[in-house]
Amino acid sequence: MGLVDSDELIEEAEGTSCGEVFAGLGEPKFREIEAEHVAEALQSDGVVSLGGGAILTESTRQLLVNHVVVLVDVSAEEGARRTARESTRPVLAADDPAEHYRQLLEERQPLYREVANFRARTDDRTPQQVVGDILGFLETVCS
Repeated sequence: MGLVDSDELIEEAEGTSCGEVFAGLGEPKFREIEAEHVAEALQSDGVVSLGGGAILTESTRQLLVNHVVVLVDVSAEEGARRTARESTRPVLAADDPAEHYRQLLEERQPLYREVANFRARTDDRTPQQVVGDILGFLETVCS
C-alpha cells in the first residue's frame, strides 16, 4: 500500500521545509497551500499522512468525510516531549511548549473528532501496539 505525506508534498513543491514555508508565508497562506496538497494526496490509493493542523481548513475536513480517518492521538505532554528538539515547527514555538501544545490540542480536538473514524492512543504504548490497534480497526471496516 502506498504512503503519501502531505508535508512532503509541500516541501517538494516549495523547495524548503514546511516550517520555513509556514514561517515565511504565515499560517493563513500555509494552510491554503496545505489544503491544495491534501486534496492532491487524497486522490492517491493508500495511506495519506496529514500534518496536525490540516484539519483547521474546512475544505480539508469536507474531503476527509469521504475517507477512513485514523487519528493518531498523542497527549500534550508526549507531543511536547517528541517535538522538543525540533526547530522546524514554528507553530509549536513557545516559552512553555507543553502548555502551548495543550492549547493547540484543545482547539483542534473537536475538529479531529469530527473527521476521525478511529482514535489510536499512543501514550504508554509501543508502536507495535498502536499499529495492531489500527490494523484491527481497518480489518473491520475494510472487509
